[in-house]
Amino acid sequence: MKQRDFERRYEGQWQLIENWLSGYRKNTAAGLEPVTNEDLPQNYRRLCQHLAVAKERQYTSNLISRLNQLVMQCHQRLYRQKHVSSHRWLEFIFAGFPRALREQARFVWLACGLFLAPALVMGLGSYWNDALIYAVMSPEQVLQIESMYDPANRVLGRERGSDSDLLMFGFYIKNNIGIAFRTFATGILFGLGSIFFLVLNGVFLGAVFGHITRVGFISTFYPFVIGHGAFELTAIVFAGAAGLRLGHSLVNPGNLSRRQSLREAGKEAMNIMYGTFLMLVIAAFLEAFWSSSTEVSIGIKYAVGGFFWLLVISYCVFAGRRLPVAAPAGSRL
Repeated sequence: MKQRDFERRYEGQWQLIENWLSGYRKNTAAGLEPVTNEDLPQNYRRLCQHLAVAKERQYTSNLISRLNQLVMQCHQRLYRQKHVSSHRWLEFIFAGFPRALREQARFVWLACGLFLAPALVMGLGSYWNDALIYAVMSPEQVLQIESMYDPANRVLGRERGSDSDLLMFGFYIKNNIGIAFRTFATGILFGLGSIFFLVLNGVFLGAVFGHITRVGFISTFYPFVIGHGAFELTAIVFAGAAGLRLGHSLVNPGNLSRRQSLREAGKEAMNIMYGTFLMLVIAAFLEAFWSSSTEVSIGIKYAVGGFFWLLVISYCVFAGRRLPVAAPAGSRL
């Protein structure tokens, strides 16, 4: 292909990219769609190919220089987009996620009540009545739970001779995220699914707490759960809150159609779920490598666990809040 034909074929594309890079949005090439941020990787690869062809065929230095300049500009813009994307994730972790929780505070508090109230009732009942736990668990499950927190175990939270910490880390991630996802996704059933799983998890948690306390495994059970519980238990509540938000959009869509209301609620709910999944990964790591260890003293586990609870609560309450701007000296408020 001669250079004149090569330029005639691709001139429209190059002009669109040049206009986009310079901030000029108007489409000056007939039959071609304007360039967008989403097109940048594809256009970058195409320009690199055009530049390679121009060099191989020894086209004029002006054309090669023009294409090389476009490639450099696209490379810089692409790198800048990736850099901005990483900053967005950091901004979400340190500000966006806690703000999303506070924006949906009523659903967070409702989910907290649906989870903690059954846990408290079942916990006290299982402590006072040893037979109550068998209403929600089989005798084999009860024996398995007792063996998991036996003070004679080398590791806690799982049976003797079980898999390594790394494999258990993967198991905990799968298990925790599965629970959270069911609690969230079933909110699509007008919130009833989220309510069911929050209450169910609360009942099981309370039954375990009450029974293990009754049999006297306090020195192993509570130091085990206090560390990762700050992230895992709150994450389950947050997943339930996100599910309740979905259900509320269907029960009370307002002036929107149910489909539009659900779409808007889904965006808000996913802002909570992204952070929830991160909390569950942290919880799984602590549960596998920290909570299960018997080499760390009980006092240290309580201290670290208390710090984690304080950290999570402070993060949810204070992170992402914009500080008020101080008024200039001498000005009137």
